[in-house]
Amino acid sequence: MKKQASLLSHLVAILLLPFNVTVIIPALLLYFFSYDLGWGIQGMLYVLLSIGVIAISGGLILLALTIRQFATRGKGTLAPWDPPRNLVVDGPYTYTRNPMISAVIIILFGKVIIFGSIPILLWFLYFTVINIIYIKYKEEPSLERIFGEDYLLYKNSVPRLFPGKIFRRKKDIYR
Repeated sequence: MKKQASLLSHLVAILLLPFNVTVIIPALLLYFFSYDLGWGIQGMLYVLLSIGVIAISGGLILLALTIRQFATRGKGTLAPWDPPRNLVVDGPYTYTRNPMISAVIIILFGKVIIFGSIPILLWFLYFTVINIIYIKYKEEPSLERIFGEDYLLYKNSVPRLFPGKIFRRKKDIYR
């Protein structure tokens, strides 16, 4: 039987990865560089702030769901040094192969909208591009080696970062 990751290992992974990416780094950028709430668009300020809050909230919910899936189904954490031991293909993973990264991208996008900060926009773009490259050239080949045919079938049925079809049937993913 495969051992489940401890609560401490989950907390460390969360603090070192998504918390740093979505909270610490943006806070430092806001501290050291200027920003203009809602990009300074006065007539649209509340609309932009609302869109940003909705994006951040949705991203946080998605992030929580994916961490839960990794813990309960995958028996691991979101960290590359303590990855899931089982292939996770249900819940948010039914719609996209990387909903955790999608969640972080959505959270960062919400912060870009709210804070009107060029440095946060650049951080958002950098994070997104680096992860697309990493997922395609490092993570996916590794998952193919570890999970074999099951991952290949999943990879060919589910898009990488954002859903192609919102309502997928499980039989579209499983053999």
